[in-house]
Amino acid sequence: MKDSHSKTPLLDQVATPDALRRMSDADLTALAGELRAEVIDTVSQTGGHLGSSLGVVELTVALHAVFNTPVDKLVWDVAHQSYPHKILTGRRDRMHTLRQKGGLSGFTKRSESPYDPFGAAHSSTSISAALGFTVGRDMGQPTGDAIAVIGDGSISAGMAYEALNNAGAEGRRLFVILNDNEMSIAPPVGAMSRYLSGLYAGEPPARLDELASDINQNLPATLREGVACVRELAGGLTASGKIFEELGFDYVGPIDGHDMDQLLMVLRAARVRATGPVLIHCCTVKGKGYVPAEASDDKYHGVSKFDVQTGAMAKKAASAPSYTSVYGKALRGMAAQDPKIVAVTAAMPSGTGVNIMAEAFPDRVFDVGIAEQHAVTFSAGMAAAGLKPFCTIYSTFLQRGYDQVVHDVALQGLPVRFAIDRAGLVGADGATHAGSYDIGYLSSLPGFTVMAAADEAELVHMVATAAAHDEGPIAFRYPRGAGEGVELPQQGEVLEIGKGRVVEQGEDVAILSFGAHLGVCRKAAALLRAQGISTTLADARFAKPLDTVLLAELARDHRALITVEQGAEGGFGSIVLHELARQGAFDAGLAVRNICLPDRIIEQASPEEMYADAGMTAEDIVATVRIALGLSEDAPSLDAAE
Repeated sequence: MKDSHSKTPLLDQVATPDALRRMSDADLTALAGELRAEVIDTVSQTGGHLGSSLGVVELTVALHAVFNTPVDKLVWDVAHQSYPHKILTGRRDRMHTLRQKGGLSGFTKRSESPYDPFGAAHSSTSISAALGFTVGRDMGQPTGDAIAVIGDGSISAGMAYEALNNAGAEGRRLFVILNDNEMSIAPPVGAMSRYLSGLYAGEPPARLDELASDINQNLPATLREGVACVRELAGGLTASGKIFEELGFDYVGPIDGHDMDQLLMVLRAARVRATGPVLIHCCTVKGKGYVPAEASDDKYHGVSKFDVQTGAMAKKAASAPSYTSVYGKALRGMAAQDPKIVAVTAAMPSGTGVNIMAEAFPDRVFDVGIAEQHAVTFSAGMAAAGLKPFCTIYSTFLQRGYDQVVHDVALQGLPVRFAIDRAGLVGADGATHAGSYDIGYLSSLPGFTVMAAADEAELVHMVATAAAHDEGPIAFRYPRGAGEGVELPQQGEVLEIGKGRVVEQGEDVAILSFGAHLGVCRKAAALLRAQGISTTLADARFAKPLDTVLLAELARDHRALITVEQGAEGGFGSIVLHELARQGAFDAGLAVRNICLPDRIIEQASPEEMYADAGMTAEDIVATVRIALGLSEDAPSLDAAE
C-alpha cells in the first residue's frame, strides 16, 4: 500500500530500475522531480558532489527506463554524476553513508553493485570501457548494450578521442551520451568546448530527422504517436556533429537533457535503430533544479553539509590555512618577483590553488582541461623555451601523465616544477584520489629532485627552492587539508638541495620523516621520551637526492632507525634501505623499520581513520620502535629492559 503522506510516492516504488520500465512517461517525469529532491536532501546531510548529479537526474531516469540495466552496461564518466543512479539501483537506504567509512563510494564501484559495471573516479575512460563491453558482447559474453555517459569536461581528454577513433573504426553497436553542461569543475576550456557550444547554431540535424522518419514501423504501437513530436524536435534543433560523424558515429543532437519527452523518444528510437556506434549530444545544466547551485560559480561541484532552504554550507571551525592556499599564495609571490614563472593546471585551478596566481597574472596561468598528459609535455615545452613552469596536478592524476614525465621531462632533463597536491590519503574521495605512489614513481627517474613538505612553512620554502632550481626537473608534494598551524615566513628561503634537518636530538632511536607525517612523528617522539626512550627526530626534506651525510650520522649514533612516509612501499623507505646497504650500516647490526602505506587499498574514511587503518598513528610508530629495540610489551623503559 502506498504511503499517501510520502513526499516521494513514485520513488518509493523503485527498488530496482525494472520499476521504471513499467511507468508511464508522465510518471517518469514526476519521478525525476522526486529524485532531484532526494539527491539534494541526501547531499545536504553527507556532503559530496551535488551539481554534477543534479545535472543528470532526467538523463539517469531515462537511461534506466529505456535500457535493460544491469544486463546493458551503463558506464558513468566522471562517476561523481552517479548519485541519482545509486538511488535508483537499490542503494537508496544507504545514501546517508555516502563517502563515509564503511559507506557508499562517491563514485561507481564494481564491488558495490552489479549496476556499476566499471569504476571511474577521474575521467575520460568510459568510451574505452564501453567498447570493451561491446566486444565482449559480440564475442558471446553475457552482456547487452554498452552505454557510456561522458561529460563534465571529460571529453577534453585525449583518451576519449582515442576511444572514439577506435570505436568508429570498429563500427560496432555502441552508445555514447555526451552530457554537455559546458562546465566541469571550472568553466570549460579549449577548442572542443567552443565547438560543442557552436552546435547550437546551423542546419537541422539530418540524422535525427531521418531517425524520426524511419522509426515509426519499428516502435511499439503505444509509442508511434510520439513520432510527430520527434519530427518537431528535429526541426527545432540546429546542429551539425560533423567531427563525430567523421569519426564513424551516427550523431544525434543536441537534445534537451532536462526534457523527459525528448530524452525518452530519442533514446528509444536510437536503441531500436542503431546498428553501429551512436553519439547522442545531450545538453544539461549543472546544478539544475536547485537555485543556490545554479547561481554558484562552481555549480556546487563539491559541497560540505548544507542547509537545503538557504544553500548555506556548514563552516568548519577556524584552523590553520590549507596547504593548497599556502601554495597558491607562495606561487603568486614568486611570480611577482620572476616574470618567467608560469603555472599549468588540468581543469583544477581552485583545487590546486593556481587560481590565486591567476587573479594577479591571468596571462601566465594555463588551464588545459582534463588533459594531464598534455599538461606535462606543454610544461616541458615551456621549460625548453626558457620559462619556469609549475605543473600543478594532484598526485593521483599526475599518474596519467607518467609517460610524458619520463620521456618528455626526465630524459631531456628539463626544469619542470611539479607541485603535487593531495599527497597521501585524502579522506572521503577514497582510494581513487589518494596520492600513494608519486614518491616511488618520481624518485626512480634519473635527474629528478623530489621533496616533501613537513608543514606549511616548509611548503613555502619548497616553492622558492623549485623556482630557483634550473638544473633539471623538481617535484614537491603536500597533503590535502589544513596545515600544522606553524608561523609562515614572509619570504620562502631556497633550501640546499639534498639537505635534511634534525628537529629534535636524542640518543636511542632515530625517526626519519619524509613529508607531512612529521607532526605525528613529534607525538610519537614525546610518547617515547615518556617511556624513557631518547629519540632523535629528523625531517628528510628530500627523498632525492637523499641526505646521505645525515643518514650516516643517524645510523651511526642510534640503535634503531625508523623511516616514516605518507606513501606506498617502494618509496622513501626503499631509497633509505638502498643507501644504508651501500654504507654497510646493516653490517654493524643497525635495526631498521619502514613505516609507510601497506600493500593494500585503504578505503574511504576520514584521513585520520585511514592512517589508523594503515598502521601509521603515533602509537603505531611507538610500537614499531619498541619492536626494533627489542622491548617487550611489559618493559616500562629501555633501561628496565637492559
